[in-house]
Amino acid sequence: MRRTLGRLAEQAWERFDDYDSLFFEGRWHRSQELAGRARRVAGGLAGLGVQPGDRVVVMMANCPEVAITYQALWRAGAAITPVVFLVSPEELRHILLDSGAGIVVTTSEVIPTVRTAADGLGVRIVAVGGTADGVLPYDDLEQADELPLIDRDEQDLAALMYTGGTTGRAKGVMLTHAGLYEASLASREAGSVPGLTRALVPLPLSHAFGLIVTLVGMQSQEARTSVLMRWFDAKEWIRLAAEHRIQLAPLVPAMINLLLAEPSFGATPLPDLRYVTSGAAPLPRESLEEFERRVPGAQILEGYGMTETSAVSVVNRPGARKVGSVGRPLPGYRITIRDEQGGELPAGRDGEICIRSRCLMKGYWRAEEATASAVVDGELRTGDIGHLDEDGHLFIVDRKKDLIIRGGFNVFPRDVEDALMEHPEVTMAGVVGRPDPRSGEEVVAFVSLAPDARVTPDELIAWTRARIGRIKYPREVHVIDAVPVTSVFKTDRKRLRRMLAEPPRPH
Repeated sequence: MRRTLGRLAEQAWERFDDYDSLFFEGRWHRSQELAGRARRVAGGLAGLGVQPGDRVVVMMANCPEVAITYQALWRAGAAITPVVFLVSPEELRHILLDSGAGIVVTTSEVIPTVRTAADGLGVRIVAVGGTADGVLPYDDLEQADELPLIDRDEQDLAALMYTGGTTGRAKGVMLTHAGLYEASLASREAGSVPGLTRALVPLPLSHAFGLIVTLVGMQSQEARTSVLMRWFDAKEWIRLAAEHRIQLAPLVPAMINLLLAEPSFGATPLPDLRYVTSGAAPLPRESLEEFERRVPGAQILEGYGMTETSAVSVVNRPGARKVGSVGRPLPGYRITIRDEQGGELPAGRDGEICIRSRCLMKGYWRAEEATASAVVDGELRTGDIGHLDEDGHLFIVDRKKDLIIRGGFNVFPRDVEDALMEHPEVTMAGVVGRPDPRSGEEVVAFVSLAPDARVTPDELIAWTRARIGRIKYPREVHVIDAVPVTSVFKTDRKRLRRMLAEPPRPH
C-alpha cells in the first residue's frame, strides 16, 4: 500500500463508524460529515483548476475547514502550503511568489491581509465565513460532486511549509507523503496510551506541530475526539479542558506560561488530564514543575523536532520521561552530536545536533545552495546545540545562531532566560546580545512580569548573577508589557534586537 496522505485520510474515515469526533465553538461535528465534506471540497477545488502537484496556500484561523481542506487537497493530488494567519501581507506575498500558488484558502478574519498580499498576482481567494468582492465562498466548493482519490507517488510533495523566518527570509520546506506518513506513525507508536482519546488542540493547524498532531490523529487505531480552539486563550482552555474531561493536550511553552499566569489555573480541577506534549521551543524546568504542581496527575512530555524533520524527531515517552531532556529519537531517526569540524562527539559533550532519517525534507524549494548547506551527506545540520546522555536522551542547549559571545566566552540565551524564569514575578523572558566594544557582545534581557510585581531590573540582574555567575548574567534588564513571540509562539529575537536600537526605559 502506498503511504500517501490521501489514502491515510480515506482509511481513517473507514476505520470507525460515524461518531462525534470534533467539537468546535459549541458544536459537535460527526466523522462521516467531515469525510463527505472533504470529498466534495476536493471536487470543488478540482473544478477551480487544481491539478496534481499544484501548491495551494491554506491560511486560516483554526476551524474544522482547515483539516477538511488539507484532506481535500491531498485527495486531489495537490500539496498544501500552510501559512499561519498572523503573518504580514509582505510575508504572505513572498510565499505566494515563491511557491507559485494560484489559490489561497482563508477565513474571514484575514481576507484583508490576503487581498493586500495577492494584489496583482492573479491569485484566486476562497474564504470561510466571509464575503467580499472577488472572494469565492467556501460553501461553493462543497456543492461539487465527490472527487475520487487521485493517487500520488510516496515521494511526491505533500506539504510545502515555510519556515518561521526567525533567522532570515522564510524558505519553503518540501515534505513528502512518505516522510509525513512515517513521522506521524512513529509519533503515534511512541506516544499512544490505550484509552486516552480526548484531546484539546489550541495549536495553529498551519504550524508543523499542529500538522503532525492532525496526522497522528489520522493514524489512531482508536476513535478519538478532539476539541479545537480557534486560537489560544488561557481562560477558555481551562474551561474546555474541564468541561470535556480532556486527557491529552499539545501545547507550546508560551501557552504553558500563559496558563501559569492565569489565576484560575489550578483552582479548576482537571482530574482527567494525563499528558501534555510540549514542543516548538524549550520549556523552562520551573514552568514544567509549576504546571504539574497545579494539575496533579498530569505530566508534561517534551519533544524536539523542526519543520525539516517532518515536525518531530525526538520525544519523551509516556512512563519513561527524563525531566530536562526532550527524550529519545523516534524509530527511524538517528541523532549525532558533531563538533565544528564535523567530528562525532561522545555522550555529555555539547555540539551541533545532526539528524538522519527517511523523514527528512526533500530539500528547500528552489534553493539548492541552502539545501546543500543544511543537508550534508544525508544528514540535517539543525543549527541547534545540545548533547546526548549515556541513555540516548537528548538535551537542548540553544540555537547556534542565537549564541552570544561575551569576552570570548559562550553564553546561551536559554541559560539566562531559565534563571530569570525562576523568579516568581517573571512570567516570560527573552535574551539577546548587543554589540559591545569592550566585551564583543553584551547580554541583554527583556522580561514581562506578573500583575502587581514589584521586582526591579537591578534586582533581577542581582538574581541572575547569583545563579549563573559573572560571565552570563545580563548587564541590562528591560521590563516590557509582553515579550514578543513569532506567529508560531517562539521568542522573537529579531524583534528584540530591533528594540535594542531604541531600548525601552527601565521601570
